[in-house]
Amino acid sequence: MSRSVSEKRAAFRALHESGCFMLPNPWDIGSARYLETLGFKALATTSSGFAWSMGHADNSVTRDAVLAHLRTIVDATDLPVNADFESGFGATPDEVAESVRLAIETGVAGLSIEDSTGDTSAPLMSIDTAVERINAARRAIDANGGDTLLIGRAENFFAGKPDIDDAIARLKAYSDAGADCLYAPGIKSREQIEAVVKAVGPKPVNLLIGGVSEFTLNDVASMGVRRVSVGGGLARAAWGGFMRAALGLADGRFDGFKDAAAGDELNGIFNRHTK
Repeated sequence: MSRSVSEKRAAFRALHESGCFMLPNPWDIGSARYLETLGFKALATTSSGFAWSMGHADNSVTRDAVLAHLRTIVDATDLPVNADFESGFGATPDEVAESVRLAIETGVAGLSIEDSTGDTSAPLMSIDTAVERINAARRAIDANGGDTLLIGRAENFFAGKPDIDDAIARLKAYSDAGADCLYAPGIKSREQIEAVVKAVGPKPVNLLIGGVSEFTLNDVASMGVRRVSVGGGLARAAWGGFMRAALGLADGRFDGFKDAAAGDELNGIFNRHTK
């Protein structure tokens, strides 16, 4: 049974109240619908996975293309969808607010705003600038129903500035500015994870595990993490299989198809969406 946008958003918010849930990241309709069949409770988009599917590098896709993608994923699934909304698609707080308003219109249940600049010489915004942008996103959400979750992201560990104290200071500032959930992608150790959870609690924390990890979902749940996303991990796994098979073809070999999914299996999975 199809759920309304408000029902999806309510369900998504409820997931953040207790426990720890997996938030996998599809990059297209097929991957979103397959993940739904596995019983996940919510999905999140991935800027990198989507960009690669379009033949672009991460963070080089236009706002219009991202908005269209968000609507496509939201419409493809009955699950709540969290949007990877990069740094908010705006040079000023007012422009960020307008972009957030447009994102809300796609039906997403949550969206993240990060503090990276894309400039390798100064990869992070100042905390004051980033807070202004979180404030703008918060105002846009509140002016449009208030039920879309806002995630504040401190990009220190992705931006080559792996300073846990600065990341925590940023997350606390974003929490005070109205972020509902906090996220420092790239932290990996138990000490870092527990420090972030303690610093921003009782607000929920998202942990990124985009590769092989020593931790299980139960492990990070015991640290107080509320949700775990994988970023571009699933897309990279898919690309890895494709690239290995394609390189084999380039060498005149076909062994790269050894672990390929069966066509009948895929048709069975997607058949209910085409009747």
